[in-house]
Amino acid sequence: MHRLILLRHGKAERTAPGGDIARRLTDRGRSDAALMGRVLAERDLIPDVALVSAAARTQETWAAVSPAFPMARAEVTRDLYLASEGLILKLAEERGETAGSIMVIGHNPGLHMLAIHLLRLAGAGGAVIARAEAKFATSSAAAFTFDAAGRPAYDGLFHASDFGGGGGE
Repeated sequence: MHRLILLRHGKAERTAPGGDIARRLTDRGRSDAALMGRVLAERDLIPDVALVSAAARTQETWAAVSPAFPMARAEVTRDLYLASEGLILKLAEERGETAGSIMVIGHNPGLHMLAIHLLRLAGAGGAVIARAEAKFATSSAAAFTFDAAGRPAYDGLFHASDFGGGGGE
């Protein structure tokens, strides 16, 4: 894996008859996710493979961002549903053995904690780390490249609100 892009799902409805895993995106969630797909693609942060949680809201997030990445393949996995930061990284590294650029579409707190962990390892500036610690809102993304030794370098932290989206929890 030479690149990892962490993307939190878009804004979702508060409840669903099928429980948390069945919660769907709101209109704002779909538009913010589509916006983040375009933002990432414009910066050449393009996945080869997207690992997508089995939750309805993450699959809908992929559907909204995927037009920006027409060559990327999605792989839905139940293991990403509410996964810990360690499991998220493990799954990305395993898939990264055969794909260069991995996107993970998942959930907080695991995604948020992994973003902060990688920002610290990458030596991102204090202001960037503080901003990430304060919030990893819906439709937020963090991108990293990795050297041959597996050390991360910070490529960007993006919030939908930075680009005119709603960007809230």
